Amino acid sequence: MAVFTLMLKIFILPFLFHSVSSAVYTISPFQSLSDNGTTLVSKEGSFELGFFSPGNSKNRYVGIWYKNIPLLTVVWVANGCKPINDTSGVLMINNIGNLVLLYQNTSVAWSTSSSKQAQKPIVELLESGNIVLRDEEDANSENYLWQSFDYPSDTLLPGMKMGWDFRTGIRWSFAAWKSWDDPCPGDFISGIEFAPQLNTLPEAYMWKGTSKVHRTGSWFGLSFSGSPDLKSNFYYYGIVYKNDEVYYTYSLKNKSVVSRIYINQTTGSREHLTWIEADQTWGLDVSVPTDECDRYGICGSNANCMINDYPMCQCLIGFKPKSPDTWNSMDWSYGCVQNTTQSCEHKDKDVFVKLSGLKLPDTSRSWMAENLNLEECRTICLNNCSCIAYTNSDIRGNGSGCVIWYGDLMDIRTHSHNGQDLFIRVSNSEPDLIKERSKRDDSRVRAVIVGAVIGGVSVVLLLGYCICRRGSK
Repeated sequence: MAVFTLMLKIFILPFLFHSVSSAVYTISPFQSLSDNGTTLVSKEGSFELGFFSPGNSKNRYVGIWYKNIPLLTVVWVANGCKPINDTSGVLMINNIGNLVLLYQNTSVAWSTSSSKQAQKPIVELLESGNIVLRDEEDANSENYLWQSFDYPSDTLLPGMKMGWDFRTGIRWSFAAWKSWDDPCPGDFISGIEFAPQLNTLPEAYMWKGTSKVHRTGSWFGLSFSGSPDLKSNFYYYGIVYKNDEVYYTYSLKNKSVVSRIYINQTTGSREHLTWIEADQTWGLDVSVPTDECDRYGICGSNANCMINDYPMCQCLIGFKPKSPDTWNSMDWSYGCVQNTTQSCEHKDKDVFVKLSGLKLPDTSRSWMAENLNLEECRTICLNNCSCIAYTNSDIRGNGSGCVIWYGDLMDIRTHSHNGQDLFIRVSNSEPDLIKERSKRDDSRVRAVIVGAVIGGVSVVLLLGYCICRRGSK
């Protein structure tokens, strides 16, 4: 009996432990990953890939999560919409060099689709959280035949892209899980909208189905005109324009920071999170939408949303409510229309009013030229009857480039953090209205000043009266 116990300790128990929790660093055609606790781990141990069941579900999925974080945080799922209902799953490289997930021996739950067959295919999980399929014979280890970063789930990691690859037609967007128990992509999606044939500015949006629910505002060189800043001492971020791709990305200044951007179906928000080791929890850096004015198009067209204690919409200078009755009842969805019809006959007499501190309008109906200055931009806008507003495309330094808007201006708000200037076209018959609004504003200012002075004098007189009475006693 003692000999059997000794043999059990030396030979059998280590084998059982290894089979339950062993890890591999690559998958080759001669290896596979089964649903027995074995995982694929990145070289320095930041990420892990294996089989898991989310929430209260008993379904099995292949996913990637942080290895060193005790709170299971899945950042990518392979078979999100085709779960396996037992533990028969096997991840392997098939005979044509693709990575494939099989169950019950022959059924395919998921696979990659590389058009090029490798001589010696190998699968690795990189320290970035990217699982890649490449040819081990290729001298360039970054020539990927397939990579998970091209097919995001609900999480954007540092180094990932959100946008378009015009060479391959791949669109990098990410979608929230349907629920905590179901990682199949739902209808809450975040991505980039861009029309290169119209030379528009790319913008990041969130959609609920086909309806836009949030817009970050355009990227103008330093920040987005309508989103709060990320912590600049932690991150580099921005939109990259190239001939063959356009995308948003971010990277870490401090490599020890663990960070992710996550789209949350439950809260209807996109959240930038950082792992706080001391508290063993995810800390929220930024979440959008931030308030009601962040809801896409809350004021309709040609209006500005402002937040005090509650959201309030105001027509832009030169515009009036399209439906006064509904507008006064705080239903702003009809938006605003121009006070006077624009006339091309006297366009050279039109003026432009500068509004500052704005989240700039939706750029889907805009045009951009990076080689023009602000004065040239004004001239182009003035000579085109359809142009309603303009500004710089890059606000760095003294500003450069040109963006002009045609037709209605949509989704504008006052933004205290990253707001920018917008020059709005006003008909030559409108300056009087501008002066009237300015007079009203001046009157409000004077009223506040007079009220403050009267209040101050009253306080002084009251104090003097009290002192005199105390002295007379």
